[in-house]
This record gives sequence, structure tokens and C-alpha cells, in this order.
Amino acid sequence: MRTQLQPTPTAQHTLIQLSGVHRTFETPSGAFHALKGIDLTVEKGEFIAVVGKSGSGKSTLINVLTGIDSPTRGEIHIEGTPIHQLGQEQLSTWRGKTVGVMFQFFQLLPTLTVIENVMLPMDFCNTYPVKERRERAMQLLAKLGITEQANKLPTDLSGGQQQRAAIARALANNPPILVADEPTGNLDSATSLEVMQLFAALVKEGKTVLMVTHEREYARFFTRTLTMQDGRLT
Repeated sequence: MRTQLQPTPTAQHTLIQLSGVHRTFETPSGAFHALKGIDLTVEKGEFIAVVGKSGSGKSTLINVLTGIDSPTRGEIHIEGTPIHQLGQEQLSTWRGKTVGVMFQFFQLLPTLTVIENVMLPMDFCNTYPVKERRERAMQLLAKLGITEQANKLPTDLSGGQQQRAAIARALANNPPILVADEPTGNLDSATSLEVMQLFAALVKEGKTVLMVTHEREYARFFTRTLTMQDGRLT
């Protein structure tokens, strides 16, 4: 039986700590070094942009931060938990409670209604009593301004409404960290601005947000910008 790993002490406001993180993929043409010795500290309440050219390592960085992928070498501590030491089952439980993830293409389950999509993380992690989950989901949809869409399927929503639903789902278990991979990539400029303002409001409420983006015109929203190049932070 696996022993439960206990968080290790960290600085008072340090939320994420990466030390010497490498990620190597084996390909038919040889080893591809997607991450090359990443050192990174993220404090609570930061709104961080991750930018760089295609293939620079942005998505791989996000994947190892969220436990979707594991580093080949190096250490990742989040809220003091050494996630590089967790098994897949432990990672799934940890991720469901600690990180809310959003994608460019929303990835809402098409056969579930919007409110059912938002309730899904609560069902998976059992974070709230069954009787409270629908009410919490409705509160989140109200917060995002789409309560009237609760019983519709995702295909009945506009792109902006789907992204708001995806944000509500990411918030379902009240995670301290939100990670967004090109969340405005499929939205028009007006809707993109609204989504950025939503993220900024969540940061003011105490969330920490890391966002992969190509939208440099939104630099005013970020507390810091990380630039990836050839698997390194520059």
C-alpha cells in the first residue's frame, strides 16, 4: 500500500516550486528534450502568462505542473506536496482538488448539460455532499453569468458561454490554482477581453492563475510573463 506523502515546509506565500525539471520524450529520430532544467517559483495570487513559439515547451511545462505529465528529472512541489513522487491514482486525486484546468477547445462533455459538467469534478473527488453539489454548481454559473444556460448542452452555447462554463467547472472544487491553455484562442476580441477580466477578478479573490497565451495585448492583466524558448525559461 502506498504511504500518503506529507507536504514539506515551504516559504509562507510560495505556492509552486520547480527545481531542475527536465522532460525528455523518445522519438523515432532520437530523444527530444522538451524541458531543460526549469527552475521556477510561483507565489500565491500571481497571474502569470507563459509565452513562446510553438514547440518551445509551454504545454509541456503546463502538463508537468498539473500532473498530467511527469518530469523525467527534477522536483515539483505544489503547496508543499512533492507531486513528482505521486503515483497516477494519487495524482488524479490531488489534481482534482488542487488545480482547475481550462483548454482552448473547452473540452466540455457533449452529452452532459452545462450544470452536469460543472458538477462532474465534485462527483469525481467527492469534495461536497451530494445534496449540495447542484446548488454549488448553480452558484458558480451565476458567478460566471450563465445560469440560464444550466440545463442546455454545450453545443447550444456560444464560444464565450462555453468558456465560462469551463471556468465554472474548473472552480468546482475551489482549487487554489487555475491553469489555462490558450483559453481565448477560439474567441473574438470582445469575448476574449471579458474572459481575461474574469480571470483577473479571480486573482483578486486569491486564486493563482497560469495561462499559456499568444495574446500579448493582454499583458496589462499579468503580474509576470514567462518566456519559453527551446525548453528553457528565458
